[in-house]
Amino acid sequence: MSKSKYIFLLERGNQSQEKLLGDYITGESIMDKEVNLRTSNDMFDSLEENIYRVNNTGASISTACSVSLLHCYCDNLPRDRFFFPSPSFFYVDDVEGIVCRLILPPNAAFRQVNSQPCPSKDEAKRDACLKACIRLHELGALTDFLLPGQGSRKTKVSTTDILESNKAEDESFREELHEMLVPAVLRSSRYKLDCLLNLHFYYIEFIPKPADRRYQMFGLFVIDALPKEAEKLDVELHLARARIVKAGIKYLGMITFNKEEMMLAHNFQEMFLKVLLDRSEFTSSYVMLGNDTAFQMDSTFYLLLPIKQKFYGDKFMIDWPAVKRCLSSPVFQDPTSLSLHDSYLPNESLKLLDGTYSKADVIGSLVFTPHNNLFFFVDDILDEINGKSEFNGATYAAHFEERFDIELSHPEQPFLRAKQLFNLRNLLHNRQQESTESEGRELMEHFVELPPELCSLKITGFSKDMGSSLSLLPSLMCHLENLLVALELKDVMLSYFPEASQISASGILEALTTERCLERISLERFEVLGDAFLKYVVGRHNFISYEGLDEDQLTRRRSDIVNNSNLYELSIRRNLQVYIRDQQFEPTQFYALGRPCKVVCNPETEASLHPKNIDPDKRDNCNLRCTKSHHWLHRKTIADVVESLLGAFIVESGFKAAFAFLNWMGIKVDFKDDALYRVLDASSANLSLMDYINISELEELIGYKFKHKGLLLQAFVHPSFNKHSGGCYQRMEFLGDAVLEYLMVSYLYSAYPDLKPGQITDLKSLAVNNTSFAYVAIKKSMHKYLIKDSKYLMAAVNKFENYFNLSNSEKDLSEEPACPKVLGDIVESCVGAVLLDSGFNLNHAWKLMLMLLKPILSFCDMHINPLRELRELCQCNGFDLGLPKPIKADGEFHVKVEVNVNGKMISCTAANRNSKHARKLAAQDTLSKLKNYGYKHKSKSLEEILRTATKKEPELIGYDEEPIKVDGVPLEMKNLQMNGEMEENIFFGNNEAFFIGRSATSIQRTGEDNKVDRNYANNGRINKSNVVTQNGCLPRGEAAKINKKEYHGDMVHKTARSFLYELCAANYWKPPEFELCKDEGPSHLRKFTCKVLVQIMGPSATLLECYSDPKLQKRAAQEHAAQGALWCLKQLGYLPKDETRV
Repeated sequence: MSKSKYIFLLERGNQSQEKLLGDYITGESIMDKEVNLRTSNDMFDSLEENIYRVNNTGASISTACSVSLLHCYCDNLPRDRFFFPSPSFFYVDDVEGIVCRLILPPNAAFRQVNSQPCPSKDEAKRDACLKACIRLHELGALTDFLLPGQGSRKTKVSTTDILESNKAEDESFREELHEMLVPAVLRSSRYKLDCLLNLHFYYIEFIPKPADRRYQMFGLFVIDALPKEAEKLDVELHLARARIVKAGIKYLGMITFNKEEMMLAHNFQEMFLKVLLDRSEFTSSYVMLGNDTAFQMDSTFYLLLPIKQKFYGDKFMIDWPAVKRCLSSPVFQDPTSLSLHDSYLPNESLKLLDGTYSKADVIGSLVFTPHNNLFFFVDDILDEINGKSEFNGATYAAHFEERFDIELSHPEQPFLRAKQLFNLRNLLHNRQQESTESEGRELMEHFVELPPELCSLKITGFSKDMGSSLSLLPSLMCHLENLLVALELKDVMLSYFPEASQISASGILEALTTERCLERISLERFEVLGDAFLKYVVGRHNFISYEGLDEDQLTRRRSDIVNNSNLYELSIRRNLQVYIRDQQFEPTQFYALGRPCKVVCNPETEASLHPKNIDPDKRDNCNLRCTKSHHWLHRKTIADVVESLLGAFIVESGFKAAFAFLNWMGIKVDFKDDALYRVLDASSANLSLMDYINISELEELIGYKFKHKGLLLQAFVHPSFNKHSGGCYQRMEFLGDAVLEYLMVSYLYSAYPDLKPGQITDLKSLAVNNTSFAYVAIKKSMHKYLIKDSKYLMAAVNKFENYFNLSNSEKDLSEEPACPKVLGDIVESCVGAVLLDSGFNLNHAWKLMLMLLKPILSFCDMHINPLRELRELCQCNGFDLGLPKPIKADGEFHVKVEVNVNGKMISCTAANRNSKHARKLAAQDTLSKLKNYGYKHKSKSLEEILRTATKKEPELIGYDEEPIKVDGVPLEMKNLQMNGEMEENIFFGNNEAFFIGRSATSIQRTGEDNKVDRNYANNGRINKSNVVTQNGCLPRGEAAKINKKEYHGDMVHKTARSFLYELCAANYWKPPEFELCKDEGPSHLRKFTCKVLVQIMGPSATLLECYSDPKLQKRAAQEHAAQGALWCLKQLGYLPKDETRV
């Protein structure tokens, strides 16, 4: 030690620290001296110390450090300001030695454990703690590194945890480059032109609403047949001025294409794609088609051709004459071999900019007007209008000369009635209805009058009706491709679990489509439902499967499963990212046969085409479509798809199919019925509390009769109460919170089908929170059944209740007290208890929720967080919001809120003992001022939305799960007689009661003077109680092998005194007190008389006092007094009467 190096940092002037350091230095000198001058060579070969080792990690714990580990475990248990978890130790003098009984807090994994008999209290304590640590590890409360599991003590959040959380959040919003799947049925191939090709023929049906427009019939031709479900395609294409065209497909069989027809079809598709998307090529006099004769297709293969109905029957055929007429247009002819025909009769021809054409060729053609660089469909010839006709007080000729500086050479020619060819738009987007002024033109097509001499003829036979149909096809094909992708994912899932057949492809597509696509469907509503369901089923699985985890550990374990990082990994593992549709359809990025993608993406060009670390809002090519269909995806989006697909399964198929999907994803949610039976059996340990509350009255209050009363009792036990062998409500609260969230989302999802996902989330937050539940608890008087052992908690509850009962005017003059969390907790734990007792029958939980939360579900008095409302108001109006740090003075937090309104500062202050409440008050005052100045939200408030929203009958969505049968009596309750009032019993696992003799006994109620004799005690019970010592409290496996004591028949080695100690510990009473009352007789034959005091705890405390006969030894006198106390406790009902020993 003399060579050790160390540095101590002391506070300047702190004498206590200086003295402590001096003691350390002195102690070091003494130890050095002893080591250097030792004279003995004795060695300790071995120390008797038990060690428990975890094989897979090598972590070990010995009796020496087990006590500190156990304290560390208790210190990490959930706590509040009314309860501080800590272990308790009781010692019993046994014949073989001292036995330590360790009692853990009510929210621990188990309640008690006994040590083996040891020579000293310290050894017995360490042995009991080691047993407890082993048992905690077996139950999962300690990790394989023998440390308390993560998630405990919410108040202990380290800087590292915060940084990790922020890092995970940043990771979830990071963008990654992924390929977008192209449907296999449309995937490209190479085909020769010199062979026949059989294609599948689908009729594309257009149904306009209103039905006043005509559309050219078109057909879709593909190599492989589309899936049957794809034929159910039903998509709405949204045009300008709220017009809609419904489109679908119908299979018409096979059709054979020869070499010439394939060339015509290819050229026609190339032609109309150029017209729609690359029309600038048509400004020249010659356009080449069919240059790619090898059909170098890079992504998809399908043909879109005009069709017509045969003269007989309802059969359809390709309109080859229309195709050939379009392709024989002058613009596609070689200019060197083109001959203009000017031999038309004057009344049958028109002089156009590029020559004279027959009127029949001009009508139904596409023309180009160079003076304004526009294209038009010619619908008709206006014989009554020419250049000399009146127009706006002048003539058309004068108008063109004034507007375009063009003098008409043939003003006598009739004008053309034409409709402009507009740029393609995304018709999958549900456009906002335009203003009232434009609604008058809703049923009118807009036409213009054009002088023929200003028009250049481009494509003959390319009519307005054909152009209208072609403008719909890119959006339609985009939707069809997305639907086929959804069908491919369905097939993948169907190969793993048959329940996938129950969900529709349209439902899958909705779950794969993000809001960025700007379509009528998006995954957000499914995602909200799936998120709540996932938390419920994962929380339920954890609750049942990990009985050793406390509430915080359960929460953390669930979070590890449902967080975005884990869902992202699971999604990538199943390759879900390739199915996601996250970009709105951009017509200019539409590629098909005849218009190949020219952005070639390979390993050499990928980095330059899709650069990383660029802000998506500033990325010029963020929507660039390459040959690999790459697109940028947020990690969170990939994770959200798991929840949205889960929501789709719930809505369309139910819980069973949703469970199958989760199993396929790798999320375990199944459990065995036996796990629930263990929970139900363990609840019998709470039956000792039956006299604390009126069970029948409470069951009537909540409208449910429990089969397992212990569950209901436990749901109302605060962890501050530990005078029983059962648990507290915290784990049930975790389960109830999870199920209530899903039930509330199910209610909102079904009752308000038009609400946006964000609005559902806002309403859920308003309804499912601790404050709302606290008001429900007070209104329903549920707090009166709370079992607690904290006067401070009682005072806090009473204070909140008094405030609740005030009138609104009185509340305005009073400061709102802090809401005790326990009030909301018992509402959640009560729902959790009903769920367990019914075998996870959600119908019972649904009815209970509707009854308890009826005042909340009306949403008539919504208390939106004023700070959040202020943030939103400032954001939508562009105001700067300032929130300076609170200043504490005179025991209160002084908070200021500042808003910069166009250079004018508005500030409000508030003070309160709670900084958050003070912030709310200041924000509320600031909101009032802003509203008085006339500043309001640009969007509707939730209250306004709900008033106008369509409301349907709410329903429990997707519940088709069979409840677990729990009608049978659990194992530990078979001995209970439930005839009206539950008979009290005491259960001992390894201990059996015994009685020897009787002694003088008196019973005294604490705080009263009256005494009760033995006859009165025999005739009735003064204080009923159940005392339960659970078998499950002893460690299983290796832990049980350390000390496994079983007693059968007479307990010849167990003294009455030691058993009385154990009985008091089992009932969580104070240890018995032995006093020497009398010392008489000669010195060589002294006799001793002792008494024992036992304080029986319960609804009314009772003091039991027993005296011994005079004995020659003090220990014998104490033993005789203990025997009398046990006899009396038997008569009072605290021991089974058949357990006697004489």
